[in-house]
Amino acid sequence: MPTFEPGRPLYEQVADHLAALIAAGELKPGDKLPSTRQLVAEYEVSETVIRFVMVRLKTQGLVYGQPGRGVYVATPAPE
Repeated sequence: MPTFEPGRPLYEQVADHLAALIAAGELKPGDKLPSTRQLVAEYEVSETVIRFVMVRLKTQGLVYGQPGRGVYVATPAPE
C-alpha cells in the first residue's frame, strides 16, 4: 500500500498507484482487478473512493468493466 500525500484526494492517489502498476506490467491486459471489497481493505479507503478510482481509470482507458464479472486491465490502444 502506498503512503498517501496529505491534501491530495485519495481517489487520485489510489488511481495513480494502480495506473503505475499497469504501466510497470505488474497488472497486464486482461488481468482482473481485485474486487471493490479487496481494494477497500488493501488501500484502507471507502467504497466511494474506489468507485471514483474506477471511473478515473476507465476514463483514462486503462480498465474496462464487465457487469457482473468485474473490472479488467484494458489492452493499450495502438499509438
